[in-house]
Amino acid sequence: MTTSPLPRSPRMPRRTALRALAVAATVVAGTLPAWNASASETAPAGRTAITAEQPTYTLTIHHIGRDGRPSKFYKTTLTEFAGEGTRHGFEAEGDTGVTTVRLPKGRYLLAAMVWSGVSSEGTDWLVQPRLDLDHDTSITVDARNAKLVDVRPPDSTADFRLGNMGLSAEYGGVVRETNMAIATPTLRVAHLGPAAEAGSVKTWYDSYWATKQHSYALGNVVTGDRAPTGLYRRPAAKDLGEIKIRGAARPGTEGTSVLNVSPSTDLSTAFPLPVPAPGTTSLLVEPARGPYDIGYTTPRDEEGQGGATYEAQNVTTRPGHTTTRTFNNAVFGPSLPGGAGVVRDGNRLTVDVPLLTDGEGHAPSTPEYDTARTTLYRDGKRVKTVTGEPGQATFDVPADRATYRVTATARRTGAPGAATTVTASWTFASRQTNGRVAVPVSAVRFTPTLDLTGAAPADTALRVPVAVQGAAKGHTRALEVAYSVDGGTSWQRAAVVRGVATIPAQRSGTSVSLRARLTDTAGNTLTQTAIGAYRTR
Repeated sequence: MTTSPLPRSPRMPRRTALRALAVAATVVAGTLPAWNASASETAPAGRTAITAEQPTYTLTIHHIGRDGRPSKFYKTTLTEFAGEGTRHGFEAEGDTGVTTVRLPKGRYLLAAMVWSGVSSEGTDWLVQPRLDLDHDTSITVDARNAKLVDVRPPDSTADFRLGNMGLSAEYGGVVRETNMAIATPTLRVAHLGPAAEAGSVKTWYDSYWATKQHSYALGNVVTGDRAPTGLYRRPAAKDLGEIKIRGAARPGTEGTSVLNVSPSTDLSTAFPLPVPAPGTTSLLVEPARGPYDIGYTTPRDEEGQGGATYEAQNVTTRPGHTTTRTFNNAVFGPSLPGGAGVVRDGNRLTVDVPLLTDGEGHAPSTPEYDTARTTLYRDGKRVKTVTGEPGQATFDVPADRATYRVTATARRTGAPGAATTVTASWTFASRQTNGRVAVPVSAVRFTPTLDLTGAAPADTALRVPVAVQGAAKGHTRALEVAYSVDGGTSWQRAAVVRGVATIPAQRSGTSVSLRARLTDTAGNTLTQTAIGAYRTR
């Protein structure tokens, strides 16, 4: 099996990549935390150009360490609420612990890290959500005022893996954020300066812990008018919910996958967790923190190549409840997640249908395939064939109305259950449009219960839930499901009752292919085939 040499698909959510970079910074820095200040996820660096009309004032910041002496080690940022949220960053120069800068009048968010230079002593993070610079001002950042962040899971054997504290402040409808990732459970924090407006400051703290049996994602959010000074929490086991992650691996692709977990909201870092594939891992979370984004990257080969990333966003659970997500398992096939489909814009048809989504409908960032092609036919005549990423193509077409057929195919080597060939073929009528208009295409999802190698029990009939997506959802005129046990040479019709097809019992080692033929109420059609959809054992 090979991996497409094409760049990463735009379907990969950008915030996953950002969080991965933040984690990498933490790992490189060891116990020295990574930090960021922003208007949303990132902030422009540099200084605002100061014009003659802008009043400016001198700001002097004194940094004091835990020993009461001027600190030799600090990093401080000032983020403006005005304009683009320019961030001003300062580091220690010499032994005075003093930074002096002249800045435009306005409100700023100040965040300062102070440390001793001894990694075991950790870092002190002091935040002033409200710094109104309207005269020459002197501020003291005193690490002696910071208190320990002491948040632990109910299992005393759990080891700390990663932490992140973040804060956002709102002023005049503008929100600025700052956060810091830590690699040791020794962070101390403190509020500086006057209180901000009521309800304008939001603080969150996330920490990740692991035992041999499972991992913890502990997180909480507090809203008020101040940054925290210390934090103590001991969430009880009864207050936790479980997110169970099932990672599949087709025969010949076993190894170690990487799970990335991060809150869906707020600027935070992702927790990278290596897990065996195939395998199951359990994550115990605080549901009150809100939903989580789960990223799952399949094992790479011996040369570090390959590896597709699937993502499930906004995964929720509740106390005492288990939510399960399965990644990279059969039946692989087309899906129509948000924004996917076929679109006509004037005289251009754009096809964007992920052909190799997994059994739960997660689209891979870089699908694994050998060859892929998408062909357009107009009134029965071939117009063009595009090779490249599965289900991705753009065609220029004449303005007048015509009947079109788009056929997209992806092929890949692998054992039965790898969906060695996936094809979707749509027919529809179309003419020139005024702007972007969705073309009425559909997809059929097959979601049987399979083990983590894409196999079903032998000698037992298999129930296969069948769901329609896209234009035909709720508007299906006809739907036929068939199966093949000879690689698609011959097909047998499967009865579909209340949305479930039944495939008769097959002997062990059988590769079963699936096909769906669909017509919607407007006459548009779909023929969809997965050769080697699953196997029996």
